[in-house]
Amino acid sequence: MTNSMTSSMGKKVLWLAPLSAAMLLLAGCNNSSAPAESAEADTASDAPLNIKIATESSYKPFSYTDADGKLIGYEIELVDALCAQMKAECEVISQDWDGLIPGLNAQKFDAIIAGMSITSERKEVVDFSEPYFHTGIILIGKKGDDISVADLNNQPIAAQRSTVSSQYLQDEHTEADIKLYDTQDNAYLDLTSGRVRAMMSDKVTGNDWLKTDAGKDYEVKGQEISTEEDAMGIAFRKGDPLVAKFNTALAELKDNGTYDQITGSYFGTSSTAAAQKAVATTDSVEEAPADAMAAEEK
Repeated sequence: MTNSMTSSMGKKVLWLAPLSAAMLLLAGCNNSSAPAESAEADTASDAPLNIKIATESSYKPFSYTDADGKLIGYEIELVDALCAQMKAECEVISQDWDGLIPGLNAQKFDAIIAGMSITSERKEVVDFSEPYFHTGIILIGKKGDDISVADLNNQPIAAQRSTVSSQYLQDEHTEADIKLYDTQDNAYLDLTSGRVRAMMSDKVTGNDWLKTDAGKDYEVKGQEISTEEDAMGIAFRKGDPLVAKFNTALAELKDNGTYDQITGSYFGTSSTAAAQKAVATTDSVEEAPADAMAAEEK
């Protein structure tokens, strides 16, 4: 009996020995890995940020291409300054307007700067930086034509698809014959060819086009229209910490004069209404539920 018990106890001891050794080994591994993970995190935090930013390159003067196909414009210079302020390595790429928010949320790029207005619908699917610009919309028609915003019934009116301009027409002028286009440039082409009578456009881009040879026979009809969703911001995926980094950099550019310098070089003076209103916060945008695909408006 004693021999049997001794034998049984011996087997238990032999069985527990490798288990104890394994537990000690596991504990040792867990303890040794913690500093390594922290060091790795610290190293990562010290490394330059690599950020891919998308724009739509047919929205002059905000972002467009020169004769060599190089991206230029106000937003390109602003994002260059923001990335320099953050000591980040940034790549700016051109994407179709309709694919910007879907591409962002599919992680094809990290941010969007494309004259994108901060709307309640978009805030359902993306986060925005503080505003960097503020604008309105205008109606453009041929000189001498008596068309006005007050009477667009049954008139063919152009606008870029999924923009604040097109949304305004669809909300306020349901009796108009609204023609939607994939780019602003294509809308201009149909305006000058006579396929539409007028065009609803962002104020800044519209006025810029009126200065060109193509726009010399056209003018603004009536007054600028404010939709209360006129602030532009940089878009990010929901919850992305990049929002805070860009907000800090934007505030620093405003403090050190770089923001005024860039804005003034494109719009005449840093004290324009657009620049002044850009200090408003995104909290001023009233939130409302909306379908994700309806969120893509300029």
